[in-house]
Amino acid sequence: MVDGEERDEERGQGSDDGPRPEDEPGTGIVAAFGRQLKLFRTAAGLERQELGARLGYSASTIAAYEQGRRVPPPRFIDRADEVLGAGGVLKALKGEVARAQYPAFFRDMARLEAEAVELISYATLVGNGLLQTEEYTRALLGMRRPPLDEETIERRVAARLARQEIFDRRPSPLLSFVLDESVLRRSLGGTAVLRGQLEHLLLIGEKRNVEIQVMPMDREDNAGVDGPFTVITRKGGEQVVYLEVQGRSSMVTDREEARLHAARYGIIRSQALTPRESLEFVEKSLGEL
Repeated sequence: MVDGEERDEERGQGSDDGPRPEDEPGTGIVAAFGRQLKLFRTAAGLERQELGARLGYSASTIAAYEQGRRVPPPRFIDRADEVLGAGGVLKALKGEVARAQYPAFFRDMARLEAEAVELISYATLVGNGLLQTEEYTRALLGMRRPPLDEETIERRVAARLARQEIFDRRPSPLLSFVLDESVLRRSLGGTAVLRGQLEHLLLIGEKRNVEIQVMPMDREDNAGVDGPFTVITRKGGEQVVYLEVQGRSSMVTDREEARLHAARYGIIRSQALTPRESLEFVEKSLGEL
């Protein structure tokens, strides 16, 4: 009944499960998914409360998903597809729906990260988002000007942490990070936040598919003076370069230019400390806090 659904919507305000999409409510892929979900639900002859009971969600949460106000988690999409007999239609949207939690300028990069067989990154001001702790990420987002509202900060913290599943993916992608020494020295968010970040780097650096290196500030040669960048290699060998500055991003897909970025990264790695030396450097920096 329509009246019942309207009451569900009212009760659901402020209590929905899942992050809000970065797009305006009612627009984008999350809204498109919601419309599909509602079509399959009504075709199955189920009220929101009935579908929610079968899936373990409240009627207000189902309303939020159908209206594109919240990003449904992958487990919900899988179960909804099965319960509603959607034949894989809802599941086919799962990847795009998940990326809706990211700012629009980062969505292409999120898709590439999910497909990466190798990722190499040089960072100069702050560590790559894949390496950041929750506290470090929250501190960085809190420094944005103009300021982000608290809900946006929490949404982006959750989205950034979700990307870190790349470390446990199977088959494991090869991941290499070179951090400028200043990243380890800059107490963004305070000493406690930096301490937690350095401890996290030590843990991540022990993973077999991860190499972390430090570029000391006393190096007389540094091939990375043009700034930070990331190169992603996809299955089949295609390489894409990701560049970001002041909230804007660009993708370099030209094969020759991408190859030059990858070659430049190789030089940067050779100029930096070795992975073993780098972890020792991080440990020493931690001891100095």
